[in-house]
Amino acid sequence: MKMFAAKVEEGREGRDGQPSVGPVYRNLIARHDFPPTDPNLSTAWEIFRASVEKYPRNRMLGWREFLNHQWGPYVWKTYEEVYQETLCAGSALRACGIQPGARVGIYGSNCPQWIVAMEACGSQSLICVPLYDTLGPGAVDFIIDHAEIDFVFIQDKKVKESYFNPCCRTTFIFASFLVAVIICFTSLTEEEKNRTASIGVKSYSWNDFLHMGLNHTFDLPSYFPFNICTIMYTSGTSGSPKGVILTHENISTCIRGVDIFMEQFEDKMTVNDVYISFLPLAHILDRMIEEYFFHKGAAVGYFHGKRYTKVLKRKLQDDLMELKPTFLAGVPRVFERVREGVLKALEELNPVRRKIFGMLYNYKLKWMKLGYKQKDASPIADLLAFRKVKARLGGRVRLIISGGAPLSSEVEEFLRVTSCAFVLQGYGLTETSGLAAVGFPDEMCLIGTVGSAFIYNEVRLEEVPEMGYYPLGDRPRGEICVRGKMVFAGYYKNPELTTETIKDGWFYTGDIGEMSENGVIRIIDRKKNLIKLSQGEYVAVEYLEKVYCVSPTIEDIWVYGDSFKSMLIAVVVPNEENTVKWAREIGYRDSFSGLCSLNQLQDYILQELKSTAQRNKLRGFEHIKGIILEPQPFELQKDLVTPTLKKKRDQLLKHYKGGIEDLYKKLAAVKR
Repeated sequence: MKMFAAKVEEGREGRDGQPSVGPVYRNLIARHDFPPTDPNLSTAWEIFRASVEKYPRNRMLGWREFLNHQWGPYVWKTYEEVYQETLCAGSALRACGIQPGARVGIYGSNCPQWIVAMEACGSQSLICVPLYDTLGPGAVDFIIDHAEIDFVFIQDKKVKESYFNPCCRTTFIFASFLVAVIICFTSLTEEEKNRTASIGVKSYSWNDFLHMGLNHTFDLPSYFPFNICTIMYTSGTSGSPKGVILTHENISTCIRGVDIFMEQFEDKMTVNDVYISFLPLAHILDRMIEEYFFHKGAAVGYFHGKRYTKVLKRKLQDDLMELKPTFLAGVPRVFERVREGVLKALEELNPVRRKIFGMLYNYKLKWMKLGYKQKDASPIADLLAFRKVKARLGGRVRLIISGGAPLSSEVEEFLRVTSCAFVLQGYGLTETSGLAAVGFPDEMCLIGTVGSAFIYNEVRLEEVPEMGYYPLGDRPRGEICVRGKMVFAGYYKNPELTTETIKDGWFYTGDIGEMSENGVIRIIDRKKNLIKLSQGEYVAVEYLEKVYCVSPTIEDIWVYGDSFKSMLIAVVVPNEENTVKWAREIGYRDSFSGLCSLNQLQDYILQELKSTAQRNKLRGFEHIKGIILEPQPFELQKDLVTPTLKKKRDQLLKHYKGGIEDLYKKLAAVKR
């Protein structure tokens, strides 16, 4: 068996009421000791400034402008141009009276101004605090209040929402003088300036603010690795957001770790690489990817649309074709839609061409499983079939990374075979600076896993006795615990929660994992997402959702179980295109919403779920016995998912409570 991690400490049985713990694993590179970090690049600001000195004329930040009623090509700013803007913005903040160590909010979609604001905070040793309203109603208010934020960089449309939308609670936070200054990413109208002034908030347009910084220069302060770099409030799936404190050491260690990890591979990252940024910058995954791209002098282009809309797929496709990125990162739902798009295109081909595609797929897959790299497994298959899949992603993608949640084995295999790119999964949380474990390209045995411990981490499993997870058995399972320099400093203003989640240097992730003998981790579920049915069986609902969602008839699914019931039910969002196609074939011409009320569609989808369960050898109690059909995607409904599309189960239960009760009554009546 090929090893992907080194066991550096044996596990031990629990005693005196303490749980058992599994062996401690490290990355193979760190089996004897962790590699040294770079003392000259120990803060995020030093890393950025070094890149400016090394790559001043390289493209850094790209965006599209709306001209002549259409979106134009990407326009770019160089590293030197961004650096000069950053110095001006940092000096302007100091000119407004802010002192090093203060918290500064950034509120808006990904764009070049977001990065300038972030780097401006770094230049003056200020603490960047991302704000985003998809955390839930009142979350922005909570963060501004909790972090004691006086200064906020804000997108122009957020200004309009905050001051002119009576439903937006953020208006009241600004009006209550908790925020003293706002800086708009673009410009402000006279009406907006007067409105903010009337409630005692000083406002600046972007150019006016930079001009003020040009006329009021300040010396750059000293920087230390132990200083706080950012407080990132995690979305979570319940309760108030938690402020995760990440130091400059956390950020710089992660970047150094990626450097060391990438040195192992033949294909190297270059200054010509391009990343398309569409995951929220307020989330750790996108933030760390962009930090790394800046470290390497590469380019980042920003998605021009909105993430949570029905036109996301079309607009993202448009940006991919225009930008032609070499690197693509996303959450599993994004890649599930990529696969669905390819399968839909296949259905439109004649049977002979579909059969040829299938034969080429299986042929390449066979050679990849025998150990051939994806680029060498079948060049003829890439030429005849899979180059068209690559073209759908812009034509130049070299690396695809999935994070935020486990990617299903079916989708991962499909991408590895058809994308003509390296595909791997990573695992991490905001609390681990985004990376705790990472997979390897061209290793087919890692499909369905998140790889092994990252360079600067140690990983182990701990027993969860009430759920039967034991880390010293034939199939070691338990709660994933992480230790190392990338683990966060604590939760802001919440020492109790910090003490609860960090014990003896180990961060308790709340994720349930399975560890193989070679140190590879498979995510089973979230600890709190395990439910116990009335017959005493535990069910990992997140795992089941991943299995069932592969069905082409299903756009999304929320699996629900009650400890007083013996059956699982689900709320299913059908795939609109496939549902309409099914309806036309049997003679229905109703709207999609109307189709979702048909008993025939319910029966059809239940049968599809049953087939999926049988194909994946699920146990009887893991089969879905009843469903509610929902025509509206969860992400388009208020506060049902997090920014990374994880389901807020408490909110979903509140939203569908009536329907769930009725469905259980109906199932009980049928059973009798």
